[in-house]
Formats: sequence, C-alpha cells, structure tokens
Amino acid sequence: MEYNIDIAVIGGGPAGISAAINTHLRGKSVTIFTNSYKSSPLYKAKKVENYPGLPDISGAKLLDGMYDHLKSMKITAIKAQVLSIADMGEGFYISAGSEFQSAKAVILATGVVQTSFYPGESELLGHGISYCATCDGMLYKGKRVALIGLTGDALEEANQLHDIGCDVTFISPSIKPDKLKPGIKVLKGSKFEFKGEKKLKALIIDGVEHEFDGVFITRASVAPDLLLPGLDIKDGFIQVDKKMQTNIAGVFAAGDCTGKPNQILKATGQGQIAAFSATAYIDEREQA
Repeated sequence: MEYNIDIAVIGGGPAGISAAINTHLRGKSVTIFTNSYKSSPLYKAKKVENYPGLPDISGAKLLDGMYDHLKSMKITAIKAQVLSIADMGEGFYISAGSEFQSAKAVILATGVVQTSFYPGESELLGHGISYCATCDGMLYKGKRVALIGLTGDALEEANQLHDIGCDVTFISPSIKPDKLKPGIKVLKGSKFEFKGEKKLKALIIDGVEHEFDGVFITRASVAPDLLLPGLDIKDGFIQVDKKMQTNIAGVFAAGDCTGKPNQILKATGQGQIAAFSATAYIDEREQA
C-alpha cells in the first residue's frame, strides 16, 4: 500500500517541531498536525530562562523562531485537530478536521491533554456528540445544536454551523461571543452533563436541562487513548521506552505527553529521539 507521507507528527509544540525537523533531516517526508501555536501556554510566557543560548527569550519569540525554522525547510503544517488515528497494520490513517492522511509511522507530541470527560460524554460520542463541526455539521442541518467553546477557534466553528443551516447555541465558561453571527444564541455555563442512552437527548448546563439534537465540543486536543485505542496510558501519560516507542508498533511519543518534567529541553530532545527511532523503524521494515 502507498502512503501519503512517511511520518505524521501530531502536535505542534517544541517536541512536535523537533520531531518534524529531525524527520526531514533524515530524508523522510513529514507532516505536522497542530492547532494554532499562539494559543499555547508557552506562547504566553513572558520569559524562558533555561533555554541554552537564548537567555530571557519570551515564549512567543521562541515558538515564532521554531515555526520559522519549519517554514524555511518547507515542512507541511496542517492546522487541524486530529480526531482519530487508525492502525492499519502496516501504516496509519489520520483523520484531522475534514482531511485524511496516511502515514507509515506516527509521532505523538500532544502535550498534556485533559483525560477527564463530562458525565455521559464518552458514552454518547458519535451518537449526538462530536468534536468536529467541519466533519459532522451537515448531519445537523436544520436541527438544534449546541457548541461548547473551550478553544479560541470555537467562535469560528459556531459561525460555520450557523452558515450550514443549524440552529446554534454557543456555550462557554469564558470566551466572549463578540464575533458570533446574528441569530446564534448564547449561554454561559461551566458544568455540563449529557443525557441519553443510545442517542443524545439533552444537555444539562449548570443544573438546567436543555434539549439539543447534537452537541459539538471544541477542545485543544483529543486524549491520546481516544485518538488511538489500545495505546498504553498510565496516570494520564503515554508509556514509552528509551527509543520513544509506544506499545503499538510504528507509534512513538515525545514531550509532555510522556510525563514529567514538563520542560522545553526535554521535549525537544525526546522529539529528536522519536524522529530517529521512527525513521529507523521505516527503514528496517522496507529492508525486510
């Protein structure tokens, strides 16, 4: 089977950028999937004091420089949330937003991801609950939907659902709805619970029940074990060996998603190791 790319890197922080750069330097094709890096906590850091050679650099300047490095090497970066990774035995299918890619190996650099879910969320995922308006919005044309906005692109997602023809209610604990299109209803809420057995029936917002046909949740990223079922997770972190190999052949991980300490230097170093290990994995398989 032919694959679009050699290695897919999931996550655009220091670990993911390091993995992508070192994969490219090893002569392999690579695509990095990432949300907007400007919304990351590192980008908002006023001072990074322990990055060698760059004393007192801001997080913004550090990440801007890393992304300029990616651009200079013409490494493809797709701004989309990865929703699932399917293990095909000899490679992987990656679903990201409305895009699909295939790769021979995967490097997970997702950072620290929320692993807890709202009551009823995991049971009703795919049965009235979705993480992607671009993918599933047309299924709810003319129907009542809610969008729980937890990321900066939530307003854009709500507007997109409105343009499709959905009856949209935007809900967020903190995001200002100042850029929503006319006709979109707004509620403020922070505690959510989903009702339904085999299909979503209602969303409970701060103790008040509301009926919706569908609910979209925008999060920065999906928990790794939801992305790739069967992945070995312990205490919320991906388990890896010294080569950054996970328990799934062809899947590697680097950075904060593998555990503490959550440090930029550790992340970039692990990203390099994961890139070397992933390229060696591909070479060994192709020579076998």
